[in-house]
Amino acid sequence: MQTTNSNAQSKKLEMLLWSIAFPGFGQLLNSRYFKGILFIALEFVTNCFGHFNTVIVLSYNGKIQEAVAQTNYQWLMFYPCLYFFAMWDAYRDAGGGEKPYSFMPFAFSAYFVTLGLIFSAQLKLFGVLLGPMWLPILFLPFGLLVGFLIQFILLKIDAKNSG
Repeated sequence: MQTTNSNAQSKKLEMLLWSIAFPGFGQLLNSRYFKGILFIALEFVTNCFGHFNTVIVLSYNGKIQEAVAQTNYQWLMFYPCLYFFAMWDAYRDAGGGEKPYSFMPFAFSAYFVTLGLIFSAQLKLFGVLLGPMWLPILFLPFGLLVGFLIQFILLKIDAKNSG
């Protein structure tokens, strides 16, 4: 029985990690071919029109002002929601998210990363402009924390109402 549980956990993690690597890959591995191809196409379009690969390369090379200048915020703002929804979808299709409100950390991660992107052109931390790649990444833990906290609170409310 332990092996079956380990295999199920492994599959959930596998789908989650492939979706982190590239939105749509988890769906393809889950045999959800239409959704997988759709997510890959949407990722490609938002990535290209948002200039995200250019932003990533410039950010890794410390050229933050250039990254900000290259960013098409109108397109790139779609990316966090697409990214986290694709992760959630692949994880759920693999059997994850059985606990009520399991989607909360994914949804709030998308919200907070989007907020990080919105403020990335001007918000400085300790006098340093982090730009459209690093600042949204720093907002991610806050999204996870808020999502897990809201999930916890809602589960407590449900338990109190049913007991």
